Amino acid sequence: MRRYETIYILRPNLGEEEINTIIDNANGIIQSEGGTIIHLDRWGLRKFAYLIKKETQGTYIYCDYATEPAAVLEMERKFRINDAILKYMTVKLAKDITAEKIEQAKVEIATRQSAKESGESEENENSEDDDTNDSDE
Repeated sequence: MRRYETIYILRPNLGEEEINTIIDNANGIIQSEGGTIIHLDRWGLRKFAYLIKKETQGTYIYCDYATEPAAVLEMERKFRINDAILKYMTVKLAKDITAEKIEQAKVEIATRQSAKESGESEENENSEDDDTNDSDE
């Protein structure tokens, strides 16, 4: 098994149900070959620097996974024939990955996200403290 990451961009006019269907189809292809989703993240609607298929923005989806190369080929084939997908890119991160490394990567990502969330909450608390200090002067 190999580890990959894929970012794909969907048309901005798709509904939540259509987006979920596309994500589920991609995940289904990965899992049908015995693969595992390590991390899936929706980056949301973002503006493009240039037009892509006459669109100025799109919904970004990031997927980090481990699977066989055949699954990547099948997923990219489905992406090419789906008009709702504007663009995609897949990068191979590691040639050989074991179940232990997959679990380790999941734990690492979870701790990174929790640290990021706690850092954001601390920043909000600090900015509130700064506001109260300004009013005392």
